[in-house]
Amino acid sequence: MRSGTIAFLTGVVGFQQLPTIPTEPVIWTIAGLLLLRWSPSFIPAWIRRLAPWAVAGFLWGHLHAVERLSPEWPQALESRTVTLIGTIEGLPQSLQRSSRFEFRVEEADLAGEPIAFRGKVRLSWYGKAPKLVPGERWKFAARLKRPHGMFNPGGFDYERWLYQQGLRATGYVVDKGDNSPLGQSGAAGVHRVRQRFQEQIVSVLGARDAAAIIRALAIGDRDGITPAQWDTLTATGTNHLMAISGLHIGLVAGFAFFAIRRLWGLLPRLPLRLPAPMAGAWGAFIAAGAYAAMAGFSIPTQRAMVMVAVVMGAILWRRQAVSTHGLAVALMAVLLLDPSSVLSFGFWLSFGAVAVLFYAMAARVGAGGLWWKWGRAQWAVFVGLVPALLLFFQQLAPSAPLANLVAVPWVGLLVVPLTLVGTLLLGVSEGLGAPVLRLAAAALEGVWPLLEALAEAVPPLSASAPSAWALLPAGVGIALLIAPRGWPGRWVGVLWFLPLLGRPDALEEGRFRLALLDVGQGLAAVVRTAEHTLLFDTGPRFPSGFDAGQAVVGPFLTQAGIRQIDHLMISHGDSDHAGGAPYVLENFRVKAISRGGVDGLEACRQGQAWQWDGVAFQVLHPAEPSPGNNGACVLKVTAANGQALLLTGDVEAAAERQMLARSAPALRADVVIAPHHGSTTSSTKAFVTAVQPRYALFSVGYRNRFGFPRPIIVERYRDHAAVIADTAASGAIFVDFGGSELGLARYREMARRYWHDP
Repeated sequence: MRSGTIAFLTGVVGFQQLPTIPTEPVIWTIAGLLLLRWSPSFIPAWIRRLAPWAVAGFLWGHLHAVERLSPEWPQALESRTVTLIGTIEGLPQSLQRSSRFEFRVEEADLAGEPIAFRGKVRLSWYGKAPKLVPGERWKFAARLKRPHGMFNPGGFDYERWLYQQGLRATGYVVDKGDNSPLGQSGAAGVHRVRQRFQEQIVSVLGARDAAAIIRALAIGDRDGITPAQWDTLTATGTNHLMAISGLHIGLVAGFAFFAIRRLWGLLPRLPLRLPAPMAGAWGAFIAAGAYAAMAGFSIPTQRAMVMVAVVMGAILWRRQAVSTHGLAVALMAVLLLDPSSVLSFGFWLSFGAVAVLFYAMAARVGAGGLWWKWGRAQWAVFVGLVPALLLFFQQLAPSAPLANLVAVPWVGLLVVPLTLVGTLLLGVSEGLGAPVLRLAAAALEGVWPLLEALAEAVPPLSASAPSAWALLPAGVGIALLIAPRGWPGRWVGVLWFLPLLGRPDALEEGRFRLALLDVGQGLAAVVRTAEHTLLFDTGPRFPSGFDAGQAVVGPFLTQAGIRQIDHLMISHGDSDHAGGAPYVLENFRVKAISRGGVDGLEACRQGQAWQWDGVAFQVLHPAEPSPGNNGACVLKVTAANGQALLLTGDVEAAAERQMLARSAPALRADVVIAPHHGSTTSSTKAFVTAVQPRYALFSVGYRNRFGFPRPIIVERYRDHAAVIADTAASGAIFVDFGGSELGLARYREMARRYWHDP
């Protein structure tokens, strides 16, 4: 069973690596490999035994993907106003300037013509929206687009998340359209209960610092947790505690099991009808299910429920549950329930943690007391998850073992029970539940200063994302470091971790690499030489809370192993170019900074020049600091072999004329980041003729409201034989300078998976 489960998992994971869904002939060919089970004896027995399991996993992943990806929202209808009729699902989110919710579409039409689409979409309602209740049926005028997100190394894969959630389109309600409620559907009763508890908890706890986390623990609503709180949780490795997680569902199941088993045995007649352990198992399963329902049966709680079902099922069938066999059963059940679970970091962290604990704690002779075992467990989990944490997040929290040593029992045995009891009592009477919830908040606030102190004293460590080949030796290191005492050479395990810290491929002298990041409607470009890094603009920041510095630029630099920015150049002050700067300045060491549109020591000016590692940098504009787009910095970067890049900010026709008048030959470049995102205010014919680029790159948002890049501008560059690429269609764009040929790569092609928008 265990080897078969691992082979099935391998097949599922293998399918998730595909860039596109295989054609039907390919699937039938792969299905034919199931016959290996009855293949000739000259094929090794282990292949005949395990290959069919792997093929079955691959085919199961395919079947699930085809079902989840159907139907697609028609591309021709993107951003057109349509009428949707359906039901609100889940727990609507109230943001500062909008509401966001999931909507199950039952009917759709365009001007009375039916649209063949049924499925779940994600909608936003900007402005002052009415109260939205789960289970309500509505008719909306809405505009939808296919799943599409920014796509960068190290960044959040929004399209993958939408796929996992079964969301087939995103969009917004047209505020002045025909939007009207159609009554209750009778569905989503659990979510209505969650919404009522949400409102009551907000009423009871108000603006207390712990209120958002208590809400997360009670009903799985994490939207109110502040960035500062997340930073503290991440820095101490305790973020898994502050929501309805597998750990909490396991605790609830354990409490229910032991409590019911104890009470059941006190009643003389009941054990004769049903043994106390079995009664406890049923009660534990029901209690865990109720708690998972409060989280809306999210994907992590589904995994936890499967594992609870395995353990309690073993008790009901009088079998040994605490074994690797039980873990294999749980793993197989999760894969059968949802093969896309393997796309979740939580899947690997949760099963990995359990597997590490089995290895670290099983069959130990002469083990110490409870606190020794608990401390060893925290140490083992920390060591065992180091490779996964570096691979997924490029970050480690050294204080995690100590923080979890205290926080797990404090939160699990004190805060969570008080939160659950207080929430349940709210359903009876606010007067009964409010004091208990306030006590839960006080208990959480009691441990919070310790977490903040640890986060400040021992900040998280960052490292570049390890290569795949480094994970295997790290596994050997884990096995050695957490091996039983007396195992020879355990300390050598540290050396097996060293490949995880390998430096990314270094550039040669005289060469440089451009990374034009996909920040939506804005600009952020990273230029790297052999030993230096320049960041040109930092992308946008919006009132909604999105910050490209935090969401795109920071993660990209971290996964690339960049800790220091040698020069930060902000072309000008518009928020789509400078919005991410505060985050960058706060979280990275910046040695030098220059800006456009300012007068002073930090101003960029024509004539400024420097060299790094055989690569020349030259500021071409402005001659004098001036406000607005025409005061933006223009920077030329030239490799040792003469290949050049031109970074232009938002300069318009007036600035282009000034540069042409001063020195048109200086504008010649192999690659240009088109001025002002491809607006008709820029890229004049004379400018394009002077630059003569081989590649014209546009940093634009997907289906942006300005229509950038304008078709006339794209054609103007094409008329000069330039290859066109834009970030909306390509994701991050990479160009290597200094070699015999310019090498251009599009991240959406490099890292495409079958769920990504083509």
